[in-house]
Amino acid sequence: MNRPSRLASPVVELRQYTLKPKQRETLIALFDREFVETQEATGMTVIGQFRDLDRPDMFVWLRGFGDMDARKDALSAFYGGSVWAVHRDAANATMIDSDNVLLLKPAWRGAQFDLSGLQRPTAAEVESMNGGRRLPGFVEISIHHLQRGAEAGFAGRFEAEAVPLLVENGARLLGAFVSEHAENTFPRLPVRAAENVFVIVTGFDDGDSRAGRRAALAASPAWRAIHEALQAASTKPAETLRLTPTSRSLLR
Repeated sequence: MNRPSRLASPVVELRQYTLKPKQRETLIALFDREFVETQEATGMTVIGQFRDLDRPDMFVWLRGFGDMDARKDALSAFYGGSVWAVHRDAANATMIDSDNVLLLKPAWRGAQFDLSGLQRPTAAEVESMNGGRRLPGFVEISIHHLQRGAEAGFAGRFEAEAVPLLVENGARLLGAFVSEHAENTFPRLPVRAAENVFVIVTGFDDGDSRAGRRAALAASPAWRAIHEALQAASTKPAETLRLTPTSRSLLR
């Protein structure tokens, strides 16, 4: 088992790739084999990679950096390196679009991913453990598009009012983030710079657990009030990503 190089990342990319039909498993196999340790060797953290349950041709993943300068250095090293040069054509051949990227920072102190104690199996261990079958875990990412300037106040309310409700109802808040509006330090890879978002990442044991926890939350008047406040501050409907981790995803 390999331990992550850092416990949490104050700069995070949420990347959603639209793939050609029936190419997701091809990309996942390549990514999990070739692009995990090799990216982390440059100083970044591969936080998690996922299948989107509602979009069969979508691959979603997260990676983190110590700061924006570290991001520039790590991305320059990886995309200028030999591993990407060897495998980029095979990876790009699976994709229609890879530019759906949100650059994020923690919504409050301590809201970043806590990766302490998490372990990622090697590719060989995955094969020996389960013959390549998918491991348990379920992650939900909610993306709320907020009016500019509303994110700080809303994040404070969410931390004070919503986080205790999540804990009380057995859901795991894995992280909460807002848009990082700093200049893109690696413009070769575009980000959705005009977006202003509040992102909630929640973990569950499995899909059934998620459904039960969500039903319990929906019955809570306090949770409904939080949801209505989010809607009132939003510029368009929220996006909800229902995700299952790949076998080598650290976050699950």
